[in-house]
Amino acid sequence: MATTPFERRTRDAQAALAEAGADALVCFPSPNLFYLSGFSEDPGERHLFLFVPADGDPAFLVPDLYETQVRAATWTDNVRTWSDGEDPVAATEAAVSALGLPESPRVLVDDTMWARFTQDLREVLPDATFGLASEVLAPLRLRKDEAELDALRRAGAAADAAMDRVRELGADAVGMTESELAAEIETYLADAGGEGVAFETVVGAGDHGAMPHYRHGDREIRPGDPVVLDFGTRVDGYPSDQTRTVVFDGDPSERFREVHEVVREAQAAAVDAVEPGATAESVDRAAREVIEEAGYGERFVHRTGHGVGLEVHEEPYIVAGNDERLEPGTVFSVEPGVYLSGEFGVRIEDLVVVTEDGYERLNDSGRGWEC
Repeated sequence: MATTPFERRTRDAQAALAEAGADALVCFPSPNLFYLSGFSEDPGERHLFLFVPADGDPAFLVPDLYETQVRAATWTDNVRTWSDGEDPVAATEAAVSALGLPESPRVLVDDTMWARFTQDLREVLPDATFGLASEVLAPLRLRKDEAELDALRRAGAAADAAMDRVRELGADAVGMTESELAAEIETYLADAGGEGVAFETVVGAGDHGAMPHYRHGDREIRPGDPVVLDFGTRVDGYPSDQTRTVVFDGDPSERFREVHEVVREAQAAAVDAVEPGATAESVDRAAREVIEEAGYGERFVHRTGHGVGLEVHEEPYIVAGNDERLEPGTVFSVEPGVYLSGEFGVRIEDLVVVTEDGYERLNDSGRGWEC
């Protein structure tokens, strides 16, 4: 019986391999490797693979300098090593041979595997047919298990706690630069139990907020400035992703007040459209209709959301034309926005998980603009 979430996921992947008519999948340092094994590492120049056959036990091939780390992190004890004095291709060939694959196997490789490593796999498996690991792993990763949801909830709680502290700054935030406030937010996230940042923190003051992909700079926050704040942290490898648009002090324009209310209503409408069986595009449409009716449709220039898991952006994408039906356990952002070039931007974002009968918000700090 599987005793860890990682082993359960690996066994599920093996069943999916058999159903797909594939004989094995091969991961290298990536979110897929962590998802199945619990071991996390950045890609490097050395050969480091996890081989998962459709039948039998998975096996690691790792440089010997990683052996202790891998054995401590992963549930499988089948760890083969090679040293810097050995030929890594020969080590790969030996590891593959031990899997007992058929003569002409179908092998799925990690979607982000570097070309040099796929070429070496082709060399040791000259008669194999190759495909992508996402064929079997994407559907599994789409539906989060309880361990993943627990991590996502804790990451969301850390983001909520950080946002509450940001609001407490009030007028003290006036005069800070965007970069200074971004640094404060990152401290707040760490204080709340977060592990680093999930992505570069966004602090877009005034007209900078009208650029959806702006990060932060040396502009000072002024009284009456709308400020777009988009940030997140990680817990056990899983991220939060929250956006609020606030005014720290002074009186914003009437137009800002109007646009903020439109975006708030659009976000609420989209979240309320989330339920099992609904399509991704129907959630996008729920937000877009509110914004279009208010006359700002052309200023809503991006999709309504994206899936969130080990990666901050993954399936499903909440966008027009995506008729994929939402399943319980699916997690994604809901983040409509309106961007008025040269003036300001407004975006409000929460993460939600589809439940058996509706949805659950994974972060829930206040969505108003007042501090």
